[in-house]
Amino acid sequence: MTMISPLQKARLQYKPKLPVALRNGISAVKTVEGAPTQSVADQDKINALFPATYGSPQIVFESGEAKAGKAINVGVILSGGQAPGGHNVIAGLFDGLKSINKDSKLYGFLKGPDGLVKNEYMELTADIIDAYRNTGGFDMIGSGRTKLEKIEQFETGRVNCEKLGISALVVIGGDDSNTNACLLAEYYKHNNIGINVVGCPKTIDGDLKNEFIEASFGFDTACRVYSELIGNIQRDANSAKKYWHFIKLMGRSASHIALECALQTHANICIVSEEVAAKKQTIAEIVDYIADVVAKRAAKGCNFGVALIPEGLIEFIPEMKTLIAELNDLLAHEEKVFSDLSKEDKIKFIADKLNPALSKTFMSLPQTIQLQLCLDRDPHGNVQVSLIETEKLLAEMVGSKLKAMKEQGSYKGKFSTQSHFFGYEGRCAAPSNYDADYCYSLGYNATALLNAGKTGYMSSVRNTINPADQWIAGGIPITMMMNMERRHGEDKPVIQKALVKLEDKPFKTFAANRDVWAVETDYVYPGPIQYFGPTEVCDLITKTLELEKA
Repeated sequence: MTMISPLQKARLQYKPKLPVALRNGISAVKTVEGAPTQSVADQDKINALFPATYGSPQIVFESGEAKAGKAINVGVILSGGQAPGGHNVIAGLFDGLKSINKDSKLYGFLKGPDGLVKNEYMELTADIIDAYRNTGGFDMIGSGRTKLEKIEQFETGRVNCEKLGISALVVIGGDDSNTNACLLAEYYKHNNIGINVVGCPKTIDGDLKNEFIEASFGFDTACRVYSELIGNIQRDANSAKKYWHFIKLMGRSASHIALECALQTHANICIVSEEVAAKKQTIAEIVDYIADVVAKRAAKGCNFGVALIPEGLIEFIPEMKTLIAELNDLLAHEEKVFSDLSKEDKIKFIADKLNPALSKTFMSLPQTIQLQLCLDRDPHGNVQVSLIETEKLLAEMVGSKLKAMKEQGSYKGKFSTQSHFFGYEGRCAAPSNYDADYCYSLGYNATALLNAGKTGYMSSVRNTINPADQWIAGGIPITMMMNMERRHGEDKPVIQKALVKLEDKPFKTFAANRDVWAVETDYVYPGPIQYFGPTEVCDLITKTLELEKA
């Protein structure tokens, strides 16, 4: 990087905070082990699949006496989608390793797990690390989505690590990536291969968390970026007073981002997928709810507003989930006949083949969405749900509903829409102070786990709602987070996704306020992330974390 912005230049000088237990270097860390652990569900099955790593104790680190440490070589992998703070995890790893012994080395495997298998790597030196401190993105070494599941991959990885003298790997990723890290750790430990594996919790979606992993890194920054944009749009809507903005937000499996942004901005409408599933709501009911809010605001002279839609909503609507499953099955068996039809004939063909209830749902959808459901297939022949423009679907269906209401005399307003999808805008933003601190601590802490000889663990830094002096560093066995799920027709061990809990404070706080936010123009404008200035402005935590830990 030859040209950097003034902000980036200033951010390179930021010194992230660390838990007290880690501040005197890894060699001065004392390891305290707790009781044996078990998985969140399916204990017998998970135990049988991970006999070498299952039941390991929870780890807490405390300050101890400094000891001379031996040099170790570690490999790091960025896995899956980008999230703000990944570079600081790597910086924390590097500094932690050098605190053990200045001759320790850190190697970055390029383009994700593929780099481990293909032996594509680079040594990460101080010059490289220093150029990326407190920056967003994963461009230091790149990322990828290759899954590490096969023995051949584990063996190839072993050979490549042994060539570099690597005795430990750190996998920075989400639930699937850390599941793969646990499989790798199990294989190496079970076969007495001297390579330990530790994971770090990454995903802007916020669905990798539990009692000991209180946040996945990147969630804080991404939500602040999206909330700034939503606030800007709300200000614009309140200025022009003529548009309803339908905004889809990332979050395929959980609605944490949409909920957090609603809490930060007080948008008029926020659909929470988990509530839709719990109430078994139909798409018509969701449309009716939005149309009712639009009509109530119109009656007050407010023909504008903002609606937040989680990316994965479609799969949480029971009738749509069933429709997608039926379409996947139907098109798998009728692929040749279907592919030869015109667009109009494709729609008629599907409507005729579905059962009457699903056919009615299918025909109620706008044609653009019908075609997306029919034509946009993944390599396995399944509907690509993430490509469905749910924000446009709802905007169009609400428009049709309001037209009917106007004909009945129950709506007299004007309804013009703008649609947006906020996704990639937040994944590589410069990390907030929270994520810069948290990520650096996760990386430094991962080095402490490796130095303690631990494998199959996830780096854990908690109590982060308080000043760093009160943060608790340690680790939990990845098996502790696992359950069995049906994937591609087989039962597989996976880290249990953390969905929005309707009984927890974040959702309850939203539910208690949404009726007022819906009708009133009670917008909050968070503004851009602040890196320099008063603590109460720069060191904010998410509303979600604040409410969960209150």
